[in-house]
Amino acid sequence: MRAPPLLLAGRLTLAGLLISACAGSAPAQRPPPVPEPVMTAAMAGASVIVVPITMVVAEPGLPAGTLAADRVTLLQWADSVVGATVLERAPEVRWVLPPELRRAARRSGGLVVDPDQMGQAVLRQTSLRTVPDPLRSYLRNLMAVAGGGRYALVPAALIYSPGEDGLITVRLAAALADGRSGAILWRTEVEGRGADAAAALRAALAIIFPIL
Repeated sequence: MRAPPLLLAGRLTLAGLLISACAGSAPAQRPPPVPEPVMTAAMAGASVIVVPITMVVAEPGLPAGTLAADRVTLLQWADSVVGATVLERAPEVRWVLPPELRRAARRSGGLVVDPDQMGQAVLRQTSLRTVPDPLRSYLRNLMAVAGGGRYALVPAALIYSPGEDGLITVRLAAALADGRSGAILWRTEVEGRGADAAAALRAALAIIFPIL
Protein backbone atom coordinates (compact mmCIF):
# COMPACT_ATOMS: atom_id res chain seq x y z
CA MET A 1 0.00 0.00 0.00
CA ARG A 2 1.49 3.33 -1.06
CA ALA A 3 1.82 6.13 1.50
CA PRO A 4 -0.36 9.22 0.93
CA PRO A 5 1.50 11.96 -1.02
CA LEU A 6 1.62 14.37 1.95
CA LEU A 7 2.99 11.69 4.32
CA LEU A 8 5.57 10.61 1.75
CA ALA A 9 6.66 14.20 1.24
CA GLY A 10 7.01 14.65 4.99
CA ARG A 11 9.23 11.62 5.23
CA LEU A 12 11.43 12.84 2.41
CA THR A 13 11.69 16.28 3.98
CA LEU A 14 12.70 14.81 7.34
CA ALA A 15 15.28 12.57 5.69
CA GLY A 16 16.71 15.52 3.83
CA LEU A 17 17.01 17.54 7.03
CA LEU A 18 18.81 14.69 8.78
CA ILE A 19 21.24 14.25 5.90
CA SER A 20 21.94 17.97 5.76
CA ALA A 21 22.51 18.14 9.50
CA CYS A 22 24.96 15.24 9.39
CA ALA A 23 26.81 16.66 6.41
CA GLY A 24 27.09 20.11 7.96
CA SER A 25 28.28 19.03 11.38
CA ALA A 26 32.02 19.17 11.98
CA PRO A 27 33.71 15.89 12.94
CA ALA A 28 34.35 15.45 16.63
CA GLN A 29 37.83 16.66 17.55
CA ARG A 30 39.95 14.42 19.77
CA PRO A 31 41.26 16.47 22.71
CA PRO A 32 45.04 16.78 22.84
CA PRO A 33 46.69 14.26 25.15
CA VAL A 34 47.38 15.47 28.67
CA PRO A 35 51.11 15.41 29.45
CA GLU A 36 51.72 12.75 32.05
CA PRO A 37 54.71 10.86 33.44
CA VAL A 38 55.41 7.22 32.74
CA MET A 39 55.00 5.00 35.79
CA THR A 40 58.52 3.62 36.07
CA ALA A 41 57.81 2.13 39.52
CA ALA A 42 55.76 -0.58 37.81
CA MET A 43 58.86 -1.54 35.77
CA ALA A 44 61.43 -1.41 38.58
CA GLY A 45 64.09 -4.04 38.01
CA ALA A 46 62.76 -4.93 34.57
CA SER A 47 64.63 -4.55 31.27
CA VAL A 48 63.09 -1.91 29.03
CA ILE A 49 64.50 -1.11 25.61
CA VAL A 50 64.72 2.50 24.48
CA VAL A 51 64.09 2.52 20.75
CA PRO A 52 66.21 4.89 18.64
CA ILE A 53 64.66 8.16 17.52
CA THR A 54 64.07 8.34 13.78
CA MET A 55 62.06 11.56 13.45
CA VAL A 56 63.46 14.98 14.36
CA VAL A 57 61.80 17.94 12.63
CA ALA A 58 62.96 21.56 12.56
CA GLU A 59 60.11 24.00 11.97
CA PRO A 60 60.62 27.23 9.97
CA GLY A 61 62.22 30.04 11.92
CA LEU A 62 64.47 27.83 14.01
CA PRO A 63 67.86 29.61 14.30
CA ALA A 64 70.57 28.22 12.08
CA GLY A 65 72.90 25.85 13.89
CA THR A 66 70.33 24.83 16.50
CA LEU A 67 70.39 21.25 15.23
CA ALA A 68 73.12 19.29 13.50
CA ALA A 69 72.80 19.37 9.72
CA ASP A 70 73.87 15.74 9.30
CA ARG A 71 70.87 13.48 9.92
CA VAL A 72 72.78 10.55 11.41
CA THR A 73 74.62 12.84 13.80
CA LEU A 74 71.37 14.55 14.76
CA LEU A 75 69.51 11.32 15.53
CA GLN A 76 72.36 9.83 17.53
CA TRP A 77 72.66 13.08 19.50
CA ALA A 78 68.95 12.91 20.36
CA ASP A 79 69.35 9.26 21.42
CA SER A 80 72.24 10.23 23.70
CA VAL A 81 70.22 12.98 25.44
CA VAL A 82 67.29 10.61 26.00
CA GLY A 83 69.59 7.83 27.21
CA ALA A 84 71.46 10.01 29.67
CA THR A 85 68.19 11.40 31.03
CA VAL A 86 66.47 8.06 31.65
CA LEU A 87 69.56 6.67 33.38
CA GLU A 88 69.73 9.72 35.62
CA ARG A 89 66.05 10.20 36.39
CA ALA A 90 64.77 6.59 36.44
CA PRO A 91 67.64 4.32 37.60
CA GLU A 92 65.16 1.78 39.00
CA VAL A 93 64.63 0.46 35.47
CA ARG A 94 67.26 -1.53 33.56
CA TRP A 95 67.29 0.54 30.41
CA VAL A 96 68.69 -1.00 27.23
CA LEU A 97 69.77 1.99 25.16
CA PRO A 98 70.03 2.40 21.36
CA PRO A 99 73.81 1.71 21.08
CA GLU A 100 73.32 -1.65 22.80
CA LEU A 101 70.30 -2.42 20.61
CA ARG A 102 72.35 -1.76 17.48
CA ARG A 103 75.12 -4.06 18.69
CA ALA A 104 72.60 -6.80 19.48
CA ALA A 105 71.04 -6.45 16.04
CA ARG A 106 74.44 -6.75 14.35
CA ARG A 107 75.25 -9.87 16.38
CA SER A 108 71.99 -11.48 15.28
CA GLY A 109 73.37 -12.15 11.81
CA GLY A 110 70.48 -10.52 10.01
CA LEU A 111 67.74 -12.12 12.11
CA VAL A 112 66.73 -8.70 13.53
CA VAL A 113 65.84 -5.60 11.56
CA ASP A 114 68.09 -2.56 12.00
CA PRO A 115 66.70 -0.73 15.08
CA ASP A 116 66.93 2.55 13.14
CA GLN A 117 64.75 1.21 10.32
CA MET A 118 61.72 -0.33 12.05
CA GLY A 119 59.20 2.44 11.38
CA GLN A 120 58.83 3.38 15.05
CA ALA A 121 57.90 6.99 14.27
CA VAL A 122 54.40 5.74 13.44
CA LEU A 123 53.69 5.62 17.18
CA ARG A 124 53.45 9.42 17.20
CA GLN A 125 49.89 8.97 15.92
CA THR A 126 47.35 9.45 18.70
CA SER A 127 44.78 7.19 17.04
CA LEU A 128 46.84 4.03 17.53
CA ARG A 129 45.90 1.73 20.39
CA THR A 130 48.12 -1.18 19.42
CA VAL A 131 51.49 -1.40 17.70
CA PRO A 132 50.92 -2.16 14.02
CA ASP A 133 52.73 -4.92 12.19
CA PRO A 134 55.47 -5.33 11.15
CA LEU A 135 56.73 -2.97 13.87
CA ARG A 136 55.24 -5.21 16.55
CA SER A 137 57.20 -8.22 15.27
CA TYR A 138 60.37 -6.15 14.96
CA LEU A 139 60.10 -5.01 18.57
CA ARG A 140 59.47 -8.53 19.84
CA ASN A 141 62.48 -9.91 17.96
CA LEU A 142 64.70 -7.04 19.07
CA MET A 143 63.78 -7.61 22.71
CA ALA A 144 64.62 -11.29 22.35
CA VAL A 145 68.19 -10.62 21.18
CA ALA A 146 68.75 -7.65 23.50
CA GLY A 147 68.46 -9.56 26.75
CA GLY A 148 64.77 -10.20 27.15
CA GLY A 149 62.30 -7.82 28.66
CA ARG A 150 58.77 -7.01 27.65
CA TYR A 151 58.49 -3.26 27.29
CA ALA A 152 59.75 -0.71 24.81
CA LEU A 153 59.99 3.02 25.36
CA VAL A 154 59.55 4.72 21.99
CA PRO A 155 60.46 8.40 21.61
CA ALA A 156 58.43 8.64 18.42
CA ALA A 157 58.98 12.23 17.26
CA LEU A 158 60.76 15.45 18.18
CA ILE A 159 59.58 18.73 16.66
CA TYR A 160 61.74 21.80 17.29
CA SER A 161 60.44 25.33 16.82
CA PRO A 162 61.49 28.86 17.83
CA GLY A 163 60.06 29.93 21.19
CA GLU A 164 59.57 33.19 22.99
CA ASP A 165 62.40 35.22 24.53
CA GLY A 166 64.95 33.54 22.29
CA LEU A 167 64.30 30.09 23.79
CA ILE A 168 63.97 26.86 21.81
CA THR A 169 60.79 24.80 22.07
CA VAL A 170 60.52 21.07 21.45
CA ARG A 171 57.45 18.86 21.34
CA LEU A 172 58.07 15.22 22.13
CA ALA A 173 55.65 12.37 21.39
CA ALA A 174 56.50 9.18 23.25
CA ALA A 175 54.89 5.81 23.90
CA LEU A 176 55.42 2.70 26.01
CA ALA A 177 54.59 -0.51 24.18
CA ASP A 178 54.16 -4.11 25.29
CA GLY A 179 56.28 -6.15 22.90
CA ARG A 180 54.33 -9.35 23.54
CA SER A 181 50.74 -8.19 23.24
CA GLY A 182 51.39 -5.18 21.04
CA ALA A 183 49.37 -2.94 23.35
CA ILE A 184 50.30 0.71 23.70
CA LEU A 185 50.31 1.00 27.48
CA TRP A 186 51.07 4.70 27.77
CA ARG A 187 51.40 7.64 25.45
CA THR A 188 52.00 11.32 25.93
CA GLU A 189 53.01 14.52 24.21
CA VAL A 190 55.08 16.99 26.18
CA GLU A 191 56.69 20.34 25.48
CA GLY A 192 60.00 21.61 26.76
CA ARG A 193 61.77 24.95 26.44
CA GLY A 194 65.42 25.80 26.87
CA ALA A 195 68.31 27.97 25.81
CA ASP A 196 69.43 25.32 23.34
CA ALA A 197 68.15 22.11 21.77
CA ALA A 198 69.55 19.84 24.50
CA ALA A 199 68.11 21.94 27.34
CA ALA A 200 64.70 22.00 25.68
CA LEU A 201 64.71 18.21 25.24
CA ARG A 202 65.81 17.63 28.84
CA ALA A 203 62.97 19.89 30.02
CA ALA A 204 60.46 17.82 28.04
CA LEU A 205 61.88 14.56 29.38
CA ALA A 206 61.71 15.90 32.94
CA ILE A 207 57.91 15.93 32.58
CA ILE A 208 57.91 12.26 31.61
CA PHE A 209 60.45 11.27 34.25
CA PRO A 210 59.88 13.44 37.34
CA ILE A 211 62.35 12.81 40.13
CA LEU A 212 59.71 13.12 42.84
